[in-house]
Amino acid sequence: MTQDQFTLFALFVAIFGLLLWGRFRYDLVAFSALMVAVVLGVVDPTNAFAGFGHSATLIVALVLIVSAGLVRSGAVFLITRTMVNASRSLGAHIAIMGVIGGALSAFMNNVAALALLMPVDIQTARKAKRAPRHSLMPLSFATILGGMATLIGTPPNIIISAIREDSLGAPFRMFDFAPVGALTAVVGLAFVALVGWRLIPQPEAGQAVGEPMVEQSDYVAELVVPKDAKLIGQRVQDLYDTAEENDVAILGLVRDGKRRYGTAHTTRLEAGDALVIEASPRALDEFGAALKLDVANAANAGRLKAEGEGLSKIEVVVTEGARINGKTAQTIGLNWRRRAVLLGISRSGKPFRSAVRKTKARPGDILLLLVPTGSEAEVTEWLGGLPLAERGLTVTQEGKVWWAIGMFAVAVAAASVGLIYLPVALGLVVVGMVLTKILAISEIYDHVEWPVVVLLGSMIPLGHALETSGGTDLIARSLVSVTDGMPAWAVLTIIMVVTMSLSDVLNNTATAIVAAPIGIEMAAKLGADPDPFLMAVAVAASCAFLTPIGHKNNTLILGPGGYRFSDYWRMGLPLEILVVAVAVPLILVFWPL
Repeated sequence: MTQDQFTLFALFVAIFGLLLWGRFRYDLVAFSALMVAVVLGVVDPTNAFAGFGHSATLIVALVLIVSAGLVRSGAVFLITRTMVNASRSLGAHIAIMGVIGGALSAFMNNVAALALLMPVDIQTARKAKRAPRHSLMPLSFATILGGMATLIGTPPNIIISAIREDSLGAPFRMFDFAPVGALTAVVGLAFVALVGWRLIPQPEAGQAVGEPMVEQSDYVAELVVPKDAKLIGQRVQDLYDTAEENDVAILGLVRDGKRRYGTAHTTRLEAGDALVIEASPRALDEFGAALKLDVANAANAGRLKAEGEGLSKIEVVVTEGARINGKTAQTIGLNWRRRAVLLGISRSGKPFRSAVRKTKARPGDILLLLVPTGSEAEVTEWLGGLPLAERGLTVTQEGKVWWAIGMFAVAVAAASVGLIYLPVALGLVVVGMVLTKILAISEIYDHVEWPVVVLLGSMIPLGHALETSGGTDLIARSLVSVTDGMPAWAVLTIIMVVTMSLSDVLNNTATAIVAAPIGIEMAAKLGADPDPFLMAVAVAASCAFLTPIGHKNNTLILGPGGYRFSDYWRMGLPLEILVVAVAVPLILVFWPL
């Protein structure tokens, strides 16, 4: 092992370790590693930022913008609103939503597809008076599966195509992934719709089926004791009966900005004290009205009322790319920038000790916000979260549906037959959407998931350095040695299992960048065609079903579905086994060694 190889392996171990730890965001980890690699001399400074201009990075960014345009034009709602019906059985609903989600994911980013369909699924569950946990995980898995069918459906496919172009001289075409990816997705969707959803743990006893979020119906919030309140001088425990009548749990007390020890049940109340409670939005209102308590940001709420616009409550899911992720409502200026007040936070059914206004939001958290009536969509979009309200994320422009569909269809067709380079085709669609005013030019960049762009731009030079230093060759020779004498299907199976295991705990984009060159090297050592190995990596990198951290879609449903970390593998493990069992024979048929 050379010095450069040792350095790069150490960097990748550090990257994987930090990503698993989760203390720092993945884009910061990747960019920091790139800078260290440049300083240590294992990445050429003149090529350090080449990844940001790489075709894979550009395609991922453009797909996100085009996806937003398809949503804004109403093209996607045209499908969902005519096909979703709350009166259907759960199995039929999951099958239909899965087919819609899988089909959409094939032609738009699968994260964007879930972002669109998740509120629809939750509202359908509300109307059907069932827990959304039964259908959200199948929907997430369906959108992940559907993304495997085309080049633009999921970032790993885009990355692997770009790596093939760099290494072999030509990229994969738009539908080269379909014979394996689409057929595997169909089998996976059938499993999810017929069997998989039955493996999801049932809600715990006593949880209301009709609530929008079974384990997430309660928020941790704060209500303040106003001046001259009759409660002043009473002990916290004196409020327990009223709290019980209103289905409220009193968790503790905040005084002078500091949380008192324990539940503070014997502490006498003073003006300005904030009661930390756990309650549903309705119970929060009833308890506050019964005891004449103020919301924690009473002054801000009062200012909103004074403007005469009326007030509304909305529930917003925090995503990885949300503006508030890792920050507090105060830090981002939620009130003074968007005139909104944070009332409470729901976090995977787990209480937290810090004051609500000082609590940093995490992906999967659900925020209960008080906003001026009419600004619900605006506030949600500014935050970068997903709405649980019945309204959509943005105001659709119904009159431009066919413009959006037509431009996108022409671009896909032209790129598929090689008439135009895919990034150029997608770029023209973006220009067309701006010129037709489907998307405002001022908000184009808001739809790009910049942390993913930074991750790609940073990891691509690192992956290239590992390849040019002989690191991927070293790993490939080790795997060839381990699989010596095994049949081809066994070698492909091992590659898929290793890649899939990495993707379950790491970002699937980073997994594809590392695993694809190794697949090419293994093929070279075996004297085989590299395409079947790249297809195996593509399928495996996309299929992260065991944990909520392996794929962004699984993270998005964590809060709204009220899932625990351990819930995912129950349906995810048999699905991953099924994917491997189906994909390997399909690869050998359509991409023979």
